[in-house]
Amino acid sequence: MRIDVLSLFPDMFTGVFNESIIGKAQERGLLNIDVTDFRPYSDDTKHHTVDDYPYGGGEGMLLKPQPIYAAMAALNQAHPGKKRVILLDPAGVPFTQKVAQDLSKSEHLVFICGHYEGYDERIRNLVTDEISLGDYVLTGGELGAMVMIDTTVRLLPGVLGNDQSASHDSFADGLLEHPQYTRPADFDGMAVPGVLTNGNHQLIARWEEKESLRRTYLRRPDLLETIKLTHEQQDLLWEVKDEEANQATD
Repeated sequence: MRIDVLSLFPDMFTGVFNESIIGKAQERGLLNIDVTDFRPYSDDTKHHTVDDYPYGGGEGMLLKPQPIYAAMAALNQAHPGKKRVILLDPAGVPFTQKVAQDLSKSEHLVFICGHYEGYDERIRNLVTDEISLGDYVLTGGELGAMVMIDTTVRLLPGVLGNDQSASHDSFADGLLEHPQYTRPADFDGMAVPGVLTNGNHQLIARWEEKESLRRTYLRRPDLLETIKLTHEQQDLLWEVKDEEANQATD
């Protein structure tokens, strides 16, 4: 996969993209990331202005279309072909694991990171996707792009040491991940559930499924309204509800 980022602050990405999983993925040739400062593409050769006041008045400054169009033209010339061009914008669709899974199937992603008060509307003509990190406003799109890229890249085949890891992440199947434990089996009086140490993989799988449902039911019940549970999951959920109800009355 190739990822390009258009940003006024490219140095913000240096540590993020050169370390940890993303850095290793690039070293192994699974990923190619470039960050382009689009300020030099401004037709204002003296001051390299990239923003201006909005027509009709209003607070703040808007990102001008010309620098973004010029940067995209140069990018398309250097790397022709189909691209998913993503605008980081509060009005976009909310970013979720499902969106990340969709993006991970693309060969080339381009993230446009805005700044100031907003975008000139004509910039949206370059865009295939408008995505929001959440219902809040950041100073710029850089942090949002980092989060989306990290979430997407770890889904690429071969990026994680164990390709099955991503499939068991929270939200991968619509549920929160079940509790997990490592050695020692007893730490300061807190013991690992016995089912995880008995070697019965069928019982372990059932426990993990049930505890995933329990955690989702207790912490994010809204998620259960958006996914279709299997008959086995429905039975486990009823068990969870009964157990939690009985615990509440004890």
